[in-house]
Amino acid sequence: MSSAMMLERTSTSFPGFSYPFPTSTTPGVGTFTTPPAVGNWFTVPRCTFKFEKITNGYKVFCHCEDKVALSMVQNLCTMLAGGTPSFGCYFNGTPVCYCNFTMCFCKWETTEHGVCFTFTSGDAQCSKMVQCCCENLLCCYESGCTCCFFYSGTPVCCGYYGEGTPKSGKGK
Repeated sequence: MSSAMMLERTSTSFPGFSYPFPTSTTPGVGTFTTPPAVGNWFTVPRCTFKFEKITNGYKVFCHCEDKVALSMVQNLCTMLAGGTPSFGCYFNGTPVCYCNFTMCFCKWETTEHGVCFTFTSGDAQCSKMVQCCCENLLCCYESGCTCCFFYSGTPVCCGYYGEGTPKSGKGK
């Protein structure tokens, strides 16, 4: 697959953060049990993202040029759908931003060149949180961060802003 990215495998539930994130001495936080490391790197389909603000949330389009990457993204979404959706942004491998979309409903659908994630909520405050999170992700993405989409901590696709990246929509 010519259109893939290599990511470092981590041992916590927060992609990109090394162990220990919270420690057992942190008040109110239990200890983490870390799974044995099978390997330190894994391959994730490469894509470009387009963010589009909608009335009660955001749409994020994941666009893949490579047919193998396209198939892999769509299959991963099929297998992992129903998990907790999240995005992580990394600059030179360092985590910058991580957003869990637990405050909204996540729907995904296949497109000709990838998938479209729709994050919406019927609650006005939750819709505002979704929009603020996505605007933050868009800012990181357009500023040179690598963004990765996850379902329950499993990476589905990653991409960076570059030539050929579709411009984000103005929204409604």
